[in-house]
Amino acid sequence: MNEILERGVEEIIEQDHLKKRLQNGDVLRVKLGIDPTAKDLHLGHTVVLRKLRQFQDAGHQAVFIIGDFTALIGDPSGRSDLRPVLTSEQIKENLKNYLKEAGKVIDLKKAEVRYNSEWLGSQGPGFIMELASKFTVARMLERDDFQKRIKNDQDVGVLEIMYPILQGYDSVAVKADVELGGTDQKFNLLMGRKVQKRYGQPEQDIITCPLIEGLDGVNKMSKSLGNYVGISDIPADMFGKIMSLPDGLMIKYFTLLTDVPQEEIDQLKKEREDLRVTPTRSPKEWKEKLAHELVRMYHGEKEAQKAQKEFSNVFSKKELPEDIQEFSVAGQSILDFISDNNLAESRSEAKRLLEQKAVKVNSIHVTDWGQVLSKGDIIQVGPRKFAKVK
Repeated sequence: MNEILERGVEEIIEQDHLKKRLQNGDVLRVKLGIDPTAKDLHLGHTVVLRKLRQFQDAGHQAVFIIGDFTALIGDPSGRSDLRPVLTSEQIKENLKNYLKEAGKVIDLKKAEVRYNSEWLGSQGPGFIMELASKFTVARMLERDDFQKRIKNDQDVGVLEIMYPILQGYDSVAVKADVELGGTDQKFNLLMGRKVQKRYGQPEQDIITCPLIEGLDGVNKMSKSLGNYVGISDIPADMFGKIMSLPDGLMIKYFTLLTDVPQEEIDQLKKEREDLRVTPTRSPKEWKEKLAHELVRMYHGEKEAQKAQKEFSNVFSKKELPEDIQEFSVAGQSILDFISDNNLAESRSEAKRLLEQKAVKVNSIHVTDWGQVLSKGDIIQVGPRKFAKVK
């Protein structure tokens, strides 16, 4: 029980109530909702997914809600501007990997998987009007995100005001006892309690989990910022990305993203904070352990060992990776090659990498966009991406 209530927890609302229910052996319905606003899940998402798995392992009912309806509006949490509205087609495309990737953390066979379009998209305008009538605009505008925008003379969308109420109704629909979310979700989670109260249900308890910074060490992990580690990243990329992590984030990553015993994490903390403590590992070795653990969790021990060996060969011994993907594109320009084979996020990103001397052909830096590639050329983009021309 202590693991559930302490590790990876920022705040518990009605902690005594939740603790008592756990001590009594009550089987709780524990809700976690994620809107499919992007195609992939990253390690930042796994913080709350892992908390949901802890409840599962303790015998509680995990309720995993995919917000295919609320994604049409877009969560305003943490936003300083209006979120672009997604189409139904974009949401369906984003949904393709969600369950597969979430299933790497939670046990989907035992989870109750629901889509909130089941109840939000099927009841018509009368239901929306009735739901909206239970709340006031003044209360909704109290949230910090909206207050900041209003002070800066920025728009707040009417649909955004409705978002927390609609998400809150999810808790009514599934009769949630507990809801999980990141610290940026606190307003929405509290709204779930209020909506439940309006509909005569017991108010859910709330657990908020810390947000994790991305590889830049500053901003919240986000695919749009390019500072993320994807759950489905190939082992070599995942290992290499973790090795680029600022040393100061290692403790947080170990604590929130792995099952490494707390005693080991406490030792790392001592070594970082007190120079008098004899180190058990160098910072590089600690980071290798973190990278190995994360790759093992999502790809298995064999792939973790292989990724670690490849990282050592490429970055320590300056050797080429054992497995380099090959493409039959002799005669193509280096810019087209990088863009067409997804070695960069976009064509403009490929140009930027070339200009910044982040691209090599046969170990020689290349900046000419039009350089033509020949059979056998080895292309390196950034520190971790390699390809060969067949």
